[in-house]
Amino acid sequence: MDEIIEHPERGARTEDKEVVIISGSSGLIGFPLIERLAKNYRVVGLDRLGPPYPPLEAECVNFDITDEKAIDAAMERIRYGYGSKIASVIHLAAYYSFNTKDSPGYDEINVKGTRKFLNQLQDFEVDQFIYSSSDLIYKPVEPGIKIHEDCPVEANWGYPESKIITEDLIKENNKDIDTVFLRIAGIYDEMGHSIPIGQQIKRIYEKELVSHFYSGDMDHGDVFVHLEDVLDAIERTVAKRNELPHEIAFNIGEPETPTYKELQDRIGRLIHGEDNWETHEVPKSIAKIGAWTRDLVGDPFIKPWMIDRADDHYELDISRAKEYLGWEPKHRLMDTLPEIIKNLKEDPDAWYKENNLER
Repeated sequence: MDEIIEHPERGARTEDKEVVIISGSSGLIGFPLIERLAKNYRVVGLDRLGPPYPPLEAECVNFDITDEKAIDAAMERIRYGYGSKIASVIHLAAYYSFNTKDSPGYDEINVKGTRKFLNQLQDFEVDQFIYSSSDLIYKPVEPGIKIHEDCPVEANWGYPESKIITEDLIKENNKDIDTVFLRIAGIYDEMGHSIPIGQQIKRIYEKELVSHFYSGDMDHGDVFVHLEDVLDAIERTVAKRNELPHEIAFNIGEPETPTYKELQDRIGRLIHGEDNWETHEVPKSIAKIGAWTRDLVGDPFIKPWMIDRADDHYELDISRAKEYLGWEPKHRLMDTLPEIIKNLKEDPDAWYKENNLER
C-alpha cells in the first residue's frame, strides 16, 4: 500500500483534493495561480512549455491548443492520472498581440483552439468552466458611465473580437457545464508587466519626442487591475462554484479609471520630478502619418490602427463580483506606480528585460 503523506498546512490529503485544470499555465496569470490553488486542489497545468515546470505543486502536461491530437493526448493523461471528475477548468490559454490589428492567431488559438478544447471536455465530468475574457469586448463609454456585464459589446480590433466570438461559442457548447466569464481589465504588477503601461513609462523615461503627444482625448482612459487581485478573483470563483448560477459573467477591474493625462503626469513626476508632463493632443490624421512613418523605420509600439481607438474609454461596474464573489480589488494602479518606477530606477536593464522592452 502506498504511503499517504498529509500536509497539515494544506488542510487535506492529496488524494482527497478535487482536480483543477489550468490552460496557459506558464503565463503571467497561470504560473502564480497554480501556487495558490495547489494548497486546496490537485492542479494540472496545460501549456506548450514543458518540464521543468517550477511550481512543484502541479504536473505540467504538454498541450498545443491548435492540435486536436495533442489536446486528446493531454486529456488522456489527465484521465489516467486524475480520473474523469474535474472541479474546475480555468481556460487562460490565448493569443494576444499589439503588433497587428488582426492576426490568424486570434482565430486559430482563441476561437478554434477553444472549440477543440471544449470538444474534449465533453467526455469528462466538469463542474465549472472559467473563461478568461476581456473588458475590451465592451462598447466604449463616456467618462462617468459605468459598464456592467449586460452592456453592449463592440469589437474594433482582432483580440476583443475573438473574445466575443469565443464567449458565444462557449455558451453554445457548455450546456451541461457551469460557466463563468471573467472579463478582466489590463493586468499589471509592481514590475509593470503591462504592455501599454510599460510602453508609456519607456517613452517618458527616455524622454522620447512622441511622449509629449497623444492622438486621443487625454481625459479618457482604460481600466487596469493588479495581478494579485486577478488571482484572488479566480480563486474565489473556483471556491464558490457550487453557489454560482449556471452561466454568469463578472467584470474584474479597478472601479476607478485613470485618464491618460493623469498617468502621464504621475509617471513624469515619479521619473523626472515634473509635476505636469507636457502632452499635446494631435489630430488623428497627422498621428496616423507619424505612426505610419515610424513603422517604416523601426518597430514602434504605436501602430496606425491604434489611432482609431485612442479615444476609447472604459469604466467598470464591479458590483456583481462584489455580490457573488465577495471580491473587490485591494490595489490601485495610481498607488502602485511609485513601486513600478522604483523598480525601473533601481535596475533599468532588469526592468526592461522583464517587460520585453529594448533600450
